[in-house]
Amino acid sequence: MNRCPISYNPCGDNRYSDAGLRLLSAELASLKDLEYTAEEQRKEAYNRASKMSIQGIQPKVSAKLNIKEEKFEIVDSGGRFILKPQHQYFPEMPENEDLTMRLADEIGLEIPLHGLIWSKDNTLTYFIKRFDRKGQNDKVPVEDFAQLAGLSRDTKYEYSMEKVAGLIDKYCTFPSVEKLVLFKLVIFNYLIGNDDMHLKNFSIITEDGKVKLSPGYDLINTTIEYRKPDDEIALPLRGNKKHLTRNMLINYFGVERCELTSRSVEKVLETISSAIPKWKELVNISFLSKAMKDKYLDLLDARLKILNIQE
Repeated sequence: MNRCPISYNPCGDNRYSDAGLRLLSAELASLKDLEYTAEEQRKEAYNRASKMSIQGIQPKVSAKLNIKEEKFEIVDSGGRFILKPQHQYFPEMPENEDLTMRLADEIGLEIPLHGLIWSKDNTLTYFIKRFDRKGQNDKVPVEDFAQLAGLSRDTKYEYSMEKVAGLIDKYCTFPSVEKLVLFKLVIFNYLIGNDDMHLKNFSIITEDGKVKLSPGYDLINTTIEYRKPDDEIALPLRGNKKHLTRNMLINYFGVERCELTSRSVEKVLETISSAIPKWKELVNISFLSKAMKDKYLDLLDARLKILNIQE
């Protein structure tokens, strides 16, 4: 029996479940395979790079969903989705990112519509709906933290987590609310091994006249993608990028630097603790290989132990 790569529901002999298709559109009855191999998608990403407003290490293309023809189409402009194919050097990145985003959603972090779709070479491509677009042509005001800090893509690691909290104080409408979200996001990224949350991966969004942290994006377990990761966090905390402790992450960053109450911090940790069984279930039914699932779970267990978070 197949499992739907959009909903994770069993789907018999079909490629997708009805529930998965409905997440994309209530009018979608089926979905054709993407008309490109992973290699062809990477070439498209390279050829169209100058026409896209989103960049990064992972190859990506802009796409729209053609409901009438039941397929995703790669476009130069007007796309409402970003597609990320298999990476030529790092294994299973689409499967990894999709799973990690699901884990974030389980603890209440705001996550855009996302999932996996089949390509014509039977590889999986990750998709995510753009949150910086609405309607047909309207752009939603979004600024990443490199822009806010006056830094660039080349200097996106030259900052600290303490300063990130300071940017929230400076720019967000309700800083105390957003610093609680930031704290949860930082703890989550540590637990799942995302050591690449640089300034370009934090953004603020303006909606209904309010400025807040944007939905999460580029959340991925980078640690299991590399043989010997050097750091545990992209931006230093108390001058450290590795050998992080419960005291540094929870007491220092959460209570002291984000100015959260002890009760607020405990609620975040309780939410994570309650989600652990579901997290492990999702890892086990995900589209990662058995070897990558084992790496993911081993790292998660090790980090939970360091932070003393119990199931």
